[in-house]
Amino acid sequence: MNPESAGLRVSDQNGITRVEFIEQNILDEANIQQIGEALGEVIDAQDDPRLLISFRDVAHLSSAALGALITVSNRVKSKNGELHLSDIDPKILEIFKITRLDRLFEIHDTTAEGLAAFS
Repeated sequence: MNPESAGLRVSDQNGITRVEFIEQNILDEANIQQIGEALGEVIDAQDDPRLLISFRDVAHLSSAALGALITVSNRVKSKNGELHLSDIDPKILEIFKITRLDRLFEIHDTTAEGLAAFS
């Protein structure tokens, strides 16, 4: 699946795969499934995936999107990779804290901080 058709912009930055969302609202069930599949393909294409997912332009995120992120996290970990999240809107970050997902994910304020955090 083409990442752009799933609403993702994917680029490589010094061996780190940077993922950004094209849409502001990640709410539609079918779209979330496409995002999950596209991210799965990105992960499967690498031996030890290093992913930075930026939420810079995202204003709304559904619980299904959070579930898809957990799946992505598990896939990255199963391949001994690294996953970092960045640029999360404060309202969305609050949801990560309430659901304790802020303990599962490494979350950074900016893309630059996220990129610098890779070991």
